[in-house]
This record gives sequence, C-alpha cells and structure tokens, in this order.
Amino acid sequence: MPDWTPPTSVNLVDLGFMDSRSKLIDLAAFLDRVQRAGQDDDFRVHALKNAIALLSLDEPERAREVLLSFSDPSAEPVEKATMQGAIGAFKA
Repeated sequence: MPDWTPPTSVNLVDLGFMDSRSKLIDLAAFLDRVQRAGQDDDFRVHALKNAIALLSLDEPERAREVLLSFSDPSAEPVEKATMQGAIGAFKA
C-alpha cells in the first residue's frame, strides 16, 4: 500500500455547508407549516425558536447552549413521573 498522508487542512465550509443549509430550510418549512396550522403556541415550538436565537451568538459553545436550552434546569428529581417517554423540550 502506498504511503498516504491526510490533508493538512480541511475546508469545513465545503464539507458541511450544503447539509447545514438543507437542515435550516427544513426547519423554516416546519415552522411555516406549524404556523399555518395555528400550532405555533406549543411550548416545543417556543423552545425551537429560543434555540434558533442562540445560533447567532458569537461563542464557541453554541451546540452546548442549544442542547441545554431544551433541558430541564431543575436539580432535584421528581417524586413520580407524570408521563412516559421524552418530549424533546422542557415544559415549564
């Protein structure tokens, strides 16, 4: 096998732009459908919009902040679960 050396620099924009663009368009289309259906007051939709606002931060830990924005901030466990399964966003 010939000697192979990995490239020294990778253009991350070239690698990830089209995928990210597609996901952003999908999200916009989802929000359009939800609004047309009159369901944009759902707490999960509010959580998505709050997370979208975090994307404009010029900080290196946007992914962490977005993930935490969907999480339950309480430190104490609940005595008994009110439902089974996850719903993807914390409902205050």
